[in-house]
Amino acid sequence: MQTARDVLTPDALAMLETIAAAGSFAAAARAMGMVPSALTYRVRQIEDALDVLLYDRSSRQAKLTEAGAELLREGSRLLNDIDAVANRVKRVATGWEPELTIALDTIISKTTVMELCESFFSLRPPTRIRLRDETLSGTLQALTSGQADLAIGVTPDGSSNTDVHSRPMGSVTFVYAVAPHHPLAKAPDPLTDAAIQQHRAVAVADSVQRGRALTFGLLSGQDVFTVGSMRDKLEAQLRGLAGGNLPLCMASAYIEAGRLVVKKTDRSPRQVSIHYAWRGKAETQGRALQWWLKQLESETTRAALLEQHRAHF
Repeated sequence: MQTARDVLTPDALAMLETIAAAGSFAAAARAMGMVPSALTYRVRQIEDALDVLLYDRSSRQAKLTEAGAELLREGSRLLNDIDAVANRVKRVATGWEPELTIALDTIISKTTVMELCESFFSLRPPTRIRLRDETLSGTLQALTSGQADLAIGVTPDGSSNTDVHSRPMGSVTFVYAVAPHHPLAKAPDPLTDAAIQQHRAVAVADSVQRGRALTFGLLSGQDVFTVGSMRDKLEAQLRGLAGGNLPLCMASAYIEAGRLVVKKTDRSPRQVSIHYAWRGKAETQGRALQWWLKQLESETTRAALLEQHRAHF
């Protein structure tokens, strides 16, 4: 009989991830170019070796049992560890990472990021760049979970994770703003919580996948319109769909053009300290991460990442 070591191969763990992503054995078999019976046989080999059921056979979908869900979680971690080992070996050999993933909070200027990417690619490095859009605590979690190598636009980490290092970028001031045709635009200042609560608010969804999601500026019982990015939030407020707090650096051009009206409220304007963060010690950094960290040492670059937002009229 096969043992757990015989069946828990990287290929087998990747197969379980494919089944989870596809949602059914049949769909996973098509994605892998296999017949469904061959896929089912491989799953049964794993179950026999572990002496557990990984899938609920009473469901038409590929519904994991608790044991199956645990194997999928641990298998994903092991595959990430294998990839990390391979990347470290390549980095030792060449000094360049095969790929560098950067998590970007949606408060960060994409224009500036693309300018930095342009400069990086002009070096003709062997490193591929992958950008991830994240929001709120999801930006830091992408880093701490190993899904990103660098995170730009995080709030200070209160944890004791000694593998994560961060530096300040600057602070961002938020202002409460509405479109000129929104009912609150002509309401007397300062707006009370009771007045704001009567109108819909727009909020950016936290991209965090595990743990508690963050929300700011929402009042109990208030109607909420949830969007995926700060740019979407700005668009919603420009259209008068809702009110809410916006980064002044993103909203200033629209305020000056009369497309947004800043309203004073009973609450003091919120200021948020923004950082960038990375994992690992200096001696283990690849040349790509070193290049990006070098650019972030520039005060001008940090300011541009927070302030250089292109207005679309």
